[in-house]
Amino acid sequence: EGRGRDERSLEALSLAGGGEAAAAGRQLPEGRRATLASALELEGTVLREGRLTQFVANNLERRIRLSGAPRGEPPAGGGGSSIPAIDPGALQDVVALAGQVAAQVDELLRNVHCGLQALTALSVGCIQTYRDGVESLGEAADLSIRAMYALVARCEELDRAMQPVPALAKRIRDMKGTLERLEGLCK
Repeated sequence: EGRGRDERSLEALSLAGGGEAAAAGRQLPEGRRATLASALELEGTVLREGRLTQFVANNLERRIRLSGAPRGEPPAGGGGSSIPAIDPGALQDVVALAGQVAAQVDELLRNVHCGLQALTALSVGCIQTYRDGVESLGEAADLSIRAMYALVARCEELDRAMQPVPALAKRIRDMKGTLERLEGLCK
């Protein structure tokens, strides 16, 4: 059906482009015969880029208005646009729907506000926990450093207290050797 309509419109354009000679059925010379592209050129601008063909119709707004007008009625106002009467019931429906949308937007904003408050409270709690953890870590590090200094000091004291031990160990070895010689003599 669409192809037949295209052929009829092409025929009408060919008739418009070919004049009465085409209407009378006489064969036009090859150069004057209307093709689809030449017929389109009569009705608008045709642009070709490779295999792509673009068509822009002349008086597009007028054609759109004509296509919307009921058949048999002339378009209203020629070139101007006519505004239909406003239906009061439709306005009341629009007002009611606008009220519903406003109420839904208010509820949405309340929900977003509550959600943001909950997220803010959670963020504050996380930051406070992080702060407390950092403070505890600082205190623990400080106590560890103090304990390490105390351990180092005790080790130094122990080292000083152990300085006579090598001399004492030498004396014990000497005594042991002397005891072993005495034992050997007693046998």
